[in-house]
Amino acid sequence: MTNPLLADWETPFGLPPFGAISDEDFAPAVDAALAISRANIAAIAENPDAPDFANTIEALERADETLGRVLGAFYSLAGADSNPKREALQRDFAPLLSAYGSEVSENKALFARVEAVWENRAALDLTAEQERVLMLTRRGFVRSGAQLEGKSAEALRDVKSRLSVLGTRFTQNLLADERGWFMKLGLDDLDGLPDFVIATAKAAGEEKDAGGPVVTLSRSLIVPFLQFSDRRDLRQRAYEAWGARGANGGETDNRALAAETLKLREERAQLLGYDSFADFKLETEMAGTPAAVRDLLMQVWQPAKAAAEADAAVLERMLHADGFDGPLEPWDWRFYAEKRRKELHDLDEAELKPYLQLDRMIEAAFACANRLFGLEFAPIEGPVYHPDVRLWNVTRDGEHVAVFIGDYFARGSKRSGAWCSAMRAQQRLSGDIRPHVMNVCNFAKPEAGKPALLSYDDARTLFHEFGHALHQMLSDVTYESISGTSVARDFVELPSQLYEHWLEVPEVLAEFATHAETGKPMPEDLLNRMLGAATYDMGFQTVEYVASALVDLGFHDGPAPADPMQRQAEILEEIGMPRAIRMRHATPHFAHVFAGDGYSSGYYSYMWSEVMDADAFAAFEETGDPFDSATAKRLEETVLSSGGSVDAADLYTAFRGRLPGVDALLKGRGLDKAA
Repeated sequence: MTNPLLADWETPFGLPPFGAISDEDFAPAVDAALAISRANIAAIAENPDAPDFANTIEALERADETLGRVLGAFYSLAGADSNPKREALQRDFAPLLSAYGSEVSENKALFARVEAVWENRAALDLTAEQERVLMLTRRGFVRSGAQLEGKSAEALRDVKSRLSVLGTRFTQNLLADERGWFMKLGLDDLDGLPDFVIATAKAAGEEKDAGGPVVTLSRSLIVPFLQFSDRRDLRQRAYEAWGARGANGGETDNRALAAETLKLREERAQLLGYDSFADFKLETEMAGTPAAVRDLLMQVWQPAKAAAEADAAVLERMLHADGFDGPLEPWDWRFYAEKRRKELHDLDEAELKPYLQLDRMIEAAFACANRLFGLEFAPIEGPVYHPDVRLWNVTRDGEHVAVFIGDYFARGSKRSGAWCSAMRAQQRLSGDIRPHVMNVCNFAKPEAGKPALLSYDDARTLFHEFGHALHQMLSDVTYESISGTSVARDFVELPSQLYEHWLEVPEVLAEFATHAETGKPMPEDLLNRMLGAATYDMGFQTVEYVASALVDLGFHDGPAPADPMQRQAEILEEIGMPRAIRMRHATPHFAHVFAGDGYSSGYYSYMWSEVMDADAFAAFEETGDPFDSATAKRLEETVLSSGGSVDAADLYTAFRGRLPGVDALLKGRGLDKAA
């Protein structure tokens, strides 16, 4: 019988035939796909014809098409709907894929052909896009160690293989800790919780078969519990469990993995001739150097810290007024900040949530994309990996643009957080290949028959991930290696963070923020209060984020610490971290940094992109119309359609005419007047 992963997919839009795929199909499919890739690489390296762009660079672009198709299906499942078999496969695949990558980068004959094309590029009459792909291909080989020889090449191969194993283990340990902990709630434990939190806790209890409501470590449940629970003892217990993910001892403890990862990254950088891993990693980013990153973060840190400390003094007085002695603790902050928000803005989340229905917010994201870029979204049936997954056909002027895949609800088999990925990326080299784009979130699933309700932060997350999706869907390049979000890490968050601004456009909320029971639009007074509170508690939010980014940078900008937890504590002390706020992601559960290389030395990139997104949305505001068609067209033509075909700074300058400063960011966060 033909392995369904290797057969032609006779499915709508060529989606993976998930109903026909079993977990037992993946290992043989990966083995077969790797064999195909290796044969393709050998054919390129041994080609007797003189190296040129088509027979070397374009051939490399095509070499892993089968492998990419198989892995696209597998890793979509592994991240969003894992099980013990899939986790074991991840552990098996990590060293296999690392070994294959090393084989390619160490293939001297192959690199010689790439180098020959590079040296002869002036005579090849290449397009600007081809010149960019050639440069990136050669740079990728060099940064992967293609110029190393002997023991150095062997050492780098071993380092990369071990790092791939560590990243997989880190992710799986974190998922195990998140999946394994929950706190049962009796009737006396529900004090202060609004109906939507109780309903979410009951739904979580049903999933855990706990016989009643529970608090889990899903952000969509634990954050509102910390906001509303009157039980300080239970808030402390839940918060400490949340903060202890990856640091509970035993097989799932990530602290030793983090230390080994940092040491190996340092070794990797030194083998390649860099002073530190941060120097290596930031060389290809917009920021360029660790000093530039630290300068940006510290420009934001000081006003954010001042704002947070002023807020902490107020919240501590509220704590004492409730009869509790001692200092404000991290498990108190959200509780008293929620009470203060109600006092200052006459606003609480329980009042807001009925107006922020998941389905209506999806409609809002689609409607904005239609007004800005002419995209239309029609629900379709097709193969999915879980019953909660939804599919849409995306068109423009009647032409198919993409398939959009939405997977919105938290479950025990899904890793935490929210993300966008392309199960299949846009490219034209192998035909007009249109993308399959996924948005995966962890919103609280409602009780059966009830609408899913979001917090305002959840709604922003939905818009954020949809901004990434637009970057993938509107990609218009020839080569997959530069398609969609294949851009500098500190540029990739620009489209996502920019798209969040349209959620704040009053006319969007006036149309789509409708009550779950009455269907009536959000009252204008409530809408104004909600938007007026948009920067409320921004000192806290900025401090917990920037602290994480500074710790990430400190880990990689210099010698690897033998004890990352001690180094984390030292960095936080150096910057004067407010005691009642903790890092958004402490080291043992800092998946952005330790689950892989993606955001290592790069967690700052959200802030770097925010400098641009605040300035970019101002381009629309300056026209007087947040949906100005000319500005939207320029945004698509310069940023959204270009992928990595042009240097990121040049793309932004083409859109805006210049690069921005930090002032717009501070103003947008309400920190411009902080001391």
